[in-house]
Amino acid sequence: MIFRILSGIYLRLKNSKRLSQILVLVSFLATFLIARAAAGNNMRFIVNTQDGPLHIHHLVTGITLLLLSGFIGIAFHSRFKLRNFMAVLFGIGAALTIDEFALWLYLDDVYWEKEGRYSIDAIIVVTLSLTITFILGEAYDHSWKKKIKNFLKGSLE
Repeated sequence: MIFRILSGIYLRLKNSKRLSQILVLVSFLATFLIARAAAGNNMRFIVNTQDGPLHIHHLVTGITLLLLSGFIGIAFHSRFKLRNFMAVLFGIGAALTIDEFALWLYLDDVYWEKEGRYSIDAIIVVTLSLTITFILGEAYDHSWKKKIKNFLKGSLE
């Protein structure tokens, strides 16, 4: 059922100019939720990611994904499928990086402390920025007017 809904949405957006933006936004939000759940399980010792003295924060993975997906996305921007795949990787990397925003500010692991709230605030700001950029892009090319006209024309017939 869920797969059918998602595939229907994808088929509608498949030829959209904004598909890459949507993929960045969706992968960003999904990765943030998964990262928070995984970190919460780590705090409850359900998943242990620190056996030795070295702990690699998911910020490192995020920066690596941002660098790779950004470079490959720019280098091969004319390849539609590759561009969309890089958009997903970019969204994942951005979420992993922004989720550790408080670490940037304090240079200390304050993920579950009071100061860790800055990471949540940063996620909200980035999500709103991505959403507003998508909406402004739709409004700028006036495709929303055509969509409304087609919708109204179809509902009146």
